[in-house]
Amino acid sequence: MAYIEASERSRLSVAAARAVMARDGVAATTVRAVAAEAGVPLGTLQYVFPTKELLLKAVIEDVVDEIAALLAASLPTEGGLARAIREGMEAFWATLVTDQVQLQIMQGELLNYSLRKTGHEHLAQWQYDRYRTVLADWCERAATAAGETTAIPFDRLARVLLAGVDGLILQYVCEPDDQRAGEDLALVVAMVVDAARIEPGR
Repeated sequence: MAYIEASERSRLSVAAARAVMARDGVAATTVRAVAAEAGVPLGTLQYVFPTKELLLKAVIEDVVDEIAALLAASLPTEGGLARAIREGMEAFWATLVTDQVQLQIMQGELLNYSLRKTGHEHLAQWQYDRYRTVLADWCERAATAAGETTAIPFDRLARVLLAGVDGLILQYVCEPDDQRAGEDLALVVAMVVDAARIEPGR
């Protein structure tokens, strides 16, 4: 077997874990199943991720990194925070919700599994802290680039935006309706932008 760098082994293991979790569910996912999916010996996977908890955390981080990269790529070079929120949420929905419903189900399962598994509760808080931090930093970059200020802190803005989008995702997973989801997403964005009371730069 050809030598594979540790970072590449980790990346391949996380990709395999995401595939198994999306297919079988988070609770049913085992380190052995992930090793089989990755095509590596169980001992090799356990060397990279000695526990399922560490593997779950790596999967959460990978998903958060994917969201952060998508939002960064969608950030307009001009137009300010309102435009950034609108276009960013549209890009997020089209790429990571409409086309990846199983990813959204998996994220919900990761949250519920962590909350129900004794000793893993901190992963649920960490998962949402990462989502919120990514959104808050992204909103702040958009506003700062335009010289804008907001009436509420970016951290709170991110929490409210996250809550609204999360609720729409749950409804979409239960009953996919693209037209309704698009209209509802636009309404959530409009309400968040209105609540932010964005002031233009002087």
